[in-house]
Amino acid sequence: MNCESRIRALLAHIDSRESEIGAWAWLDHASALAQARALDAAPARGPLHGMAIGVKDVLDTADMPTEYNSPIYAGHRPARDAEVVRRLRAAGAIILGKTVTTEFAFMAPGRTRNPHDLSCTPGGSSSGSAAAVASAMVPVALATQTGGSTIRPAAFCGVIGYKPAFGRYPVAGLKHLSPSLDTIGLHARDLDDLARVSAVLAGDASAVVSVSPLPPRIALARTHHDREAEPQALRRVEAAAAALRRAGAEVREMTLPGLFAEIEPLHRVIMARETAQMFEQEWAQARQQLSVDLANFIAQGLAYTDAEVAAARLRVADARRAMDGLLADDELLLMPPAAGEAPSGLASTGNAAFNRLWTMLGVPAITLPAGRGVRGLPLGVQLVAHDRKGSETELLARARWVQDALASAGYGP
Repeated sequence: MNCESRIRALLAHIDSRESEIGAWAWLDHASALAQARALDAAPARGPLHGMAIGVKDVLDTADMPTEYNSPIYAGHRPARDAEVVRRLRAAGAIILGKTVTTEFAFMAPGRTRNPHDLSCTPGGSSSGSAAAVASAMVPVALATQTGGSTIRPAAFCGVIGYKPAFGRYPVAGLKHLSPSLDTIGLHARDLDDLARVSAVLAGDASAVVSVSPLPPRIALARTHHDREAEPQALRRVEAAAAALRRAGAEVREMTLPGLFAEIEPLHRVIMARETAQMFEQEWAQARQQLSVDLANFIAQGLAYTDAEVAAARLRVADARRAMDGLLADDELLLMPPAAGEAPSGLASTGNAAFNRLWTMLGVPAITLPAGRGVRGLPLGVQLVAHDRKGSETELLARARWVQDALASAGYGP
């Protein structure tokens, strides 16, 4: 099947479901088909030739509006593509459209619904990306994470979510919320597709998925956030650990050091201060057009003293050093990616408690689907690696081993 035929099929599928899911902030059939025809008329030019990809609407696109789900930027057209978008196009990908984000990738939800239950949130802030991939509108979509915005919606929508180590992908052309935390991530249904896109974004041709030749070493992590999880989410992770042990993995239990329990409030201090700095212009010129939640967060960031922010950064540095000694070179942490199934209602995108720590520490994390919960919605498991050279390629290879073992145990998507 040529590129045009594949894109026509995807667009027809989108037309059949978009009115109920609301995954797209901008979608133009003619533009998508023109990209496909141009690829069909030329030799294959890259590893992503003809792959359709959705782009979260906080990343610049020169040929599509980039509005950040804010009335302040209605109709905004950037002068150039974000660097990750440029790399995708150069590798032969078709940018299908822009996926819905919460306002500026913060808290105010967009219109997107969870494809598994339209009365439930798809998570956020990368709500449109997760829903579009989960409903087979695209195989891969770009997400971002400043707290839990890649991993949590992937878990709620039952797809693979990958947050690489901080700085692995270039962020030029991203509308920043908090520059020391903002990380571009991926949603996908297939690990091979995810790895191919990741390699292009990172400029690392070696980042391909292969099954780990040896069973991984797993540390089942107990954290102070466990009390915020639904019992079924904890039981599912424990069942996954048992299945991995039966498949040959070496599994131990670990209680995270008390220092890590301090990260949540420190994350808020640092993120709020940086958000206030990033939104200085909007705060001065269009404050009335910001949501109440974002305006209050900016005000809080302006109220923190320099001493409070500096102390927070020093304590986070202590936690990063502790993370270096927490895991062996070939070991992964295992824990829930979210508090449980997607919550009912669309007023909130859910609890990011199981994600903020790893965003703050800048380490890579991936969530894999792990069956369904008591309400019939997806549950997942999260794997976290340390940030050492080669660890991400190894994380993807071990994730494939884990995915295969979970599927054999009956905990597939």
